[in-house]
Amino acid sequence: MARLKESNTQTTTETTTNDVVFDMEVHAAKAPIACLILGHGAGAGKEHEFMQDMANELVAKGISTVLFNFPYMQTIKSTGKRRPPDKADKLMSHFAAVIESCSKDNKALHNLPVFIGGKSMGGRMATMVYEGISNVKGAIALGYPFHPPGKPEKTRTEHLLTAAKPLLIIQGERDTFGNKNEIESGQENYALSSAIECVFLEDGDHSFKPRKASGKTQQEHIVKAAELTAAFINRNLSS
Repeated sequence: MARLKESNTQTTTETTTNDVVFDMEVHAAKAPIACLILGHGAGAGKEHEFMQDMANELVAKGISTVLFNFPYMQTIKSTGKRRPPDKADKLMSHFAAVIESCSKDNKALHNLPVFIGGKSMGGRMATMVYEGISNVKGAIALGYPFHPPGKPEKTRTEHLLTAAKPLLIIQGERDTFGNKNEIESGQENYALSSAIECVFLEDGDHSFKPRKASGKTQQEHIVKAAELTAAFINRNLSS
């Protein structure tokens, strides 16, 4: 089932032959240079304002953007009952299936260079699958969850130490999942691969929201993040 909204955003729900259900939105740029597939964070799906604002900013910069819901979020939508995210292997498997579907089955995205990414958990999943998929040129993490809040010793960086494909991490300076001081500490578990670029947004939290005293706004940071993402994609189109 598919419908075309006035916003030119196409929402498609379909079941494949192996019973994978997709809940996706394609935000199509007029003259796209690339496709970016974004996964959502743990607590909110593709409909969240952050995801929608980011998609709109990226489309304005010539990046056709796909938003999708992981299976557990599809269940939350259909039942109205909260539940925790699926295990990482299921999330990764679904992300890979979305990439394959977008690359092969969607005419609007056919033959476009593919990049993947996401917010928080979605970004982490992107970093865990992007090197194993040959047509994915790079990844973007919007607020990478380097560790659970209040547990800096439990880092999630092992695979980032040896990454070979280009990866852009855009992080709020005071993100409780990994702040600027921690990431730039020089500690062994933050010795990120040279393929990774990490950029910080002034006074931003995990959703890039700064405090009023900073003189910045969350919307300014979202615009900046989209600019950084578009520039990263342009730099890596030929890789």
